[in-house]
Amino acid sequence: MTQLREALSRALPEEGSDDAQVIDELVRDTDAGILASAGGRFFGWVIGGGTPAALAADWLTSTWDQNAALHACGPAEAVIEEVAGDWLKQLLRLPPEASFAFTTGAQQAHVTALAAARTKVLADRGWDVERRGMAGAPTLRVLTSGTQHASIERAVRLLGLGADCLHPTDTDDYGRIDLTSLQRRLAEQDAPTVLCLQAGEINTGAFDSFTEACRLAHDHGAWVHVDGAFGLWAAVSERHRHLLAGVDHADSWTTDGHKWLNVPFDSGFAFVRHPGAHHTAMSTRASYLVHTADVDDDSATPPARDQIDWNPEWSRRGRAVPVYAAIRALGRRGIADIIERCSDHAYRLAIEIGALNGAELLVTPRINQGLVRFLADNGDHDARTEHVIDHVQRSGEAWFSATTWNNMRAMRISVVNWQTSADDITRAITTVHTALDLELAAKKA
Repeated sequence: MTQLREALSRALPEEGSDDAQVIDELVRDTDAGILASAGGRFFGWVIGGGTPAALAADWLTSTWDQNAALHACGPAEAVIEEVAGDWLKQLLRLPPEASFAFTTGAQQAHVTALAAARTKVLADRGWDVERRGMAGAPTLRVLTSGTQHASIERAVRLLGLGADCLHPTDTDDYGRIDLTSLQRRLAEQDAPTVLCLQAGEINTGAFDSFTEACRLAHDHGAWVHVDGAFGLWAAVSERHRHLLAGVDHADSWTTDGHKWLNVPFDSGFAFVRHPGAHHTAMSTRASYLVHTADVDDDSATPPARDQIDWNPEWSRRGRAVPVYAAIRALGRRGIADIIERCSDHAYRLAIEIGALNGAELLVTPRINQGLVRFLADNGDHDARTEHVIDHVQRSGEAWFSATTWNNMRAMRISVVNWQTSADDITRAITTVHTALDLELAAKKA
């Protein structure tokens, strides 16, 4: 951090500099602070790379510099978003009538979908939240597994619901909602309710039982939201599609583009079964704007779609452009191939690292997420796990992250990069083996 600050911190310039010099120095000065997260041996968090077509389309997006808020601001990008949104619903096997929004990532996708949920479940109780706000509204509760991603908590805070609206159910060891506990929770209080399910728990990759959970929730008038930041992509793979059985019964879904679709960052998607609630929660009007709904058009052509009606932003980049390019370049089969190769790589990483002397396999990947830890003679397995992860990160050969799961520190294995190869997996396993040997040698010394 000190090195980066010394290199980048300068007095505010009074006069400009040569463009090429600025860029050359920016590349030089940031060298020590660029994480190789776009590479094939980055297995921390859940971060993909950028396919060539997606990367080039992202450059085009910046070059065109359109404000993708209204059809009038950029007709081409508005139509690209229409097409890409429809393609995504087909790929993810979601209801064709669902509305959609392109957001910065799953965080804002949750805000968008849960805003629609808030609108609908409160309207069902006679409360117009868009006009009256939350003060005095019926108390809304959000049922979760208790292992939900932190972005769900932040979304309910941003929506004015407060973290206290979150009510956990019982779960199994992998974070899947227990249906008996869910049924009890639904029945214990007559209140506007949203149920959050997971398609790919962040540590274990586990999937909830969507068919039965959706049935129970809908029997009690609840809205069902699915966090599928990476797991929703399993729908594209015939091998893994069964994990999502019944997910199409939900009311809203979110996922990321920068994970398994491998487009550059600033790419998340929200889908809502109830377009009216979605539009009511997000749309806005201003006299100086040109809204397609306000333009007289007697033709048989469906009216153009204004993006501002479906997401919580005003000015925004055309983030559908790299999505469109990635889907065209890969096709359904190409995306399925990435998902299945990454899942195979994750399985091999977990099994072979877990088999090393001093390692323990905690979670075998069902798709692309696994967990291992490293055992210490003195019983401080958490500390040794942290030390081994640190050795691997410092080696520059591979990058894994740490997490806490069932009160244990563990090394997370996450593979979503289209570039990851069998050789990358071999090198990563060798690096972990070396780190274990170095620790053992240091202990003997």
